[in-house]
Amino acid sequence: MTEKILLIQETNINTHKNITPINCIKHTVMLLSFLLFLLIMTSCKPNTAYSNCYLDTLIPTGNEKYITENSDFIFNQQTLHTFEITIPESDLEKIDSDPVAEQYVTANLRFNGEELSAVSIRYKGSIGAFVGALSDNDWANPSGYKTATKLSMKVKIDWIDSSRTFYGLKKLQFHSQNNDPSQMHERLGYWLYREMGVAAPRSVHAKLLINGVYYGVYALTEQIDAQFIAYNYKDTTGNLYKEVWPLNDLGEATTQVEFNKKLKTNKTKPVNTTLIKQFADDIVKANDKTLRALIIKRMNLNQIMSYIVVDRMIRNDDGAFHWYCNSEACDNHNYYWYEEPSLQKLHLIPWDLDHAFQNIGYGKNAVTRIHNTWGEISNECEPFDSYARGIDQKSAACDKLTGGWASFEQEYEAIKTAFNSGPFSEDVVNAKLDEWSKQIREATKEARVIHRDAINEADWNEALENLKGELKHSRLDY
Repeated sequence: MTEKILLIQETNINTHKNITPINCIKHTVMLLSFLLFLLIMTSCKPNTAYSNCYLDTLIPTGNEKYITENSDFIFNQQTLHTFEITIPESDLEKIDSDPVAEQYVTANLRFNGEELSAVSIRYKGSIGAFVGALSDNDWANPSGYKTATKLSMKVKIDWIDSSRTFYGLKKLQFHSQNNDPSQMHERLGYWLYREMGVAAPRSVHAKLLINGVYYGVYALTEQIDAQFIAYNYKDTTGNLYKEVWPLNDLGEATTQVEFNKKLKTNKTKPVNTTLIKQFADDIVKANDKTLRALIIKRMNLNQIMSYIVVDRMIRNDDGAFHWYCNSEACDNHNYYWYEEPSLQKLHLIPWDLDHAFQNIGYGKNAVTRIHNTWGEISNECEPFDSYARGIDQKSAACDKLTGGWASFEQEYEAIKTAFNSGPFSEDVVNAKLDEWSKQIREATKEARVIHRDAINEADWNEALENLKGELKHSRLDY
């Protein structure tokens, strides 16, 4: 670049022997314009301007750490990772203006001394993720521009090349934890599921910088996708479904069309949903005795009962056992199913724990709280409005499959005892919370210095102690 500037200056001297002040100004402006152009074309690097930056597509050599190492590096419980994301300012303004649209924009990812470009990024979340974070205050119908510093974000690694992975992953999910002042719900909840032998997403904390600005501490939670299946199951050829239950709220078997709509893997192959569809049909035909036999045949009994014990003890009331009702129907959400063809087994996978732990003892979330204890039925299986200010619910045990699980009372109590004396014991859980809070304390304090809506240390300490108290209450009372 220096040689080009000297050439321009030499040309000016030779061409304009008697240069005037006006010409001098013109040539100075031309030179400054040239320099500005060069600056803009390289302005996507960290700590520079981002207004009109250009994102290069970087071709990996194959020796990068993000290619040679696997996802255990990302989800190492002993490490607080930092991720840096660069987004052209105009694109950042676009997604900030309407986060609910969940529109992808191109970005650059820098991590562990390496760059990955281009990737794509968008905001993500259901209703709860946007509460108090947008200009429109109607929590039930989120809309408007971004007002909170942090919103949950998804980074798509395979944006340019569908085969590309990042430490064995194709997506990164940064969850804001805006509804969780303890900043521990996701990490602790998923850890507890996994400690009890349930395939569940891995979750750790991470620091996130966007265009050179530190945004705060997020929950980096594993996406449930083909890479998740490959990590957790020996047979990876089966189908993965999101939020489709074997029976509807009328007790009818879900149709083949509905299962196909919810398919998350094997989309390019001929669809074969025989296993889960047959399971649904068999549940409808089963009596009490044959239903128990069917559950044992088609599911890992210890695993599903462990799922249920953890789910109920952490009060994951916004999950698979909360049947929300409107004027048309009742349904549940925040779960996945995986069919394992070689074993002919079905696995229920938990998802979205930001509202877990909220309804144990003292703090009650009127919208998410499940009215019934495990296996209990209210209002003769008709919808009722108990806590949620007009949002009806239906007893989970009215669902025939859930009722079948609830019939395994001895198994439930045995696993509950093992859970309370093992990973959910006071000593073990409190040690984990202390370890993780120590890991993110300075990062949490740093976020508060920069952003007024970040939690302060005193409130965070109080939330951590409240969480410990809620867990103690759960051991004694549930």
